[in-house]
Amino acid sequence: MNKYIHELKIKNITLKNNLILAPLAGYTNKVYRNMCRDSGASLAYTEMISSKGLLFENDKTIDMAMCDLDNGYTSVQLFGYDIDEMVKAAKMVEERCKCDIIDINMGCPVKKVIKSQSGAYAMTDEEHSYELVKAITKNVKIPVTVKIRLGWDHNNINCVRFAKLMEEAGASAIAIHGRCKSDMYTGRVNLEYIKQVKEAINIPVIGNGDIKNYEDAKRFFDETGVDALMIGRGSFGNPWIFKEILAGFSGIEYKKKTLDEKLDFLKKKVEELIELKGEYIAILEMRTMASWYVKGYQNVKEFREKVTSVKTKEELFDCINWFKEKAKEGKKNED
Repeated sequence: MNKYIHELKIKNITLKNNLILAPLAGYTNKVYRNMCRDSGASLAYTEMISSKGLLFENDKTIDMAMCDLDNGYTSVQLFGYDIDEMVKAAKMVEERCKCDIIDINMGCPVKKVIKSQSGAYAMTDEEHSYELVKAITKNVKIPVTVKIRLGWDHNNINCVRFAKLMEEAGASAIAIHGRCKSDMYTGRVNLEYIKQVKEAINIPVIGNGDIKNYEDAKRFFDETGVDALMIGRGSFGNPWIFKEILAGFSGIEYKKKTLDEKLDFLKKKVEELIELKGEYIAILEMRTMASWYVKGYQNVKEFREKVTSVKTKEELFDCINWFKEKAKEGKKNED
């Protein structure tokens, strides 16, 4: 532990370090959460979960929120507009899902979430968002956090004022992504506004956006002073990013995984996801995930084309083995 990496206290929970896995739609299932925690993340978020889906007792939604098989701290991230519904959903999650933290998403820029007056839309209605978070924090015992963006667009950046309101409403931490809703995922994160949020409130601030390696992590800490880092897309195909960052701050040389190690690991995770979700659903989810493990190598485009149509574990493993052989042939040709 040092001035960068240290324990993080969120209300009554003490995390072993301050590196966190972000909520990622289609990715942060139990298997992915566990693999990132095994690699060093102290807290992992579920995929974003609809309060309406929970209250309708939708089996898929409830399964996404269940944390019973997790091997560490988990935050269930909820979205919704109606205050009564969100309170009921939060209480349901606290009682049934065995999570440690509830996070309220007030930063998602995706159209279907915005249309439901949720996600980043919440930052345009500060009074309602304040009442929503206040009601939830009064009705659950576990910590409640809020994930936000800088604001709706570059003419309406209200992250500092909004973060203050969320703290006043009872939030135990704020996670902030350094883009506006209008940016979606383009451009670079603005670290100056994140720094302003950190300086304005007394609860922990978790910075998020554009962290792909140790150097990015150090720059983020140095320029913002945040209490913790949240890593999302930087973990795609590289759940070991947490180990890399921890090693960097400890002054330890980090040895990156070889292609064979990555692909053997991928096979293992396919097996675990099949055990969790069944072969059909697991293979559908892994079709997208698999391509990230071969990014930067030759024959990626052909691999991606092959993987998009696989329906069974055998077919997926055939694609992985094909890529391994192609990589070996390429290495022989180079020699």
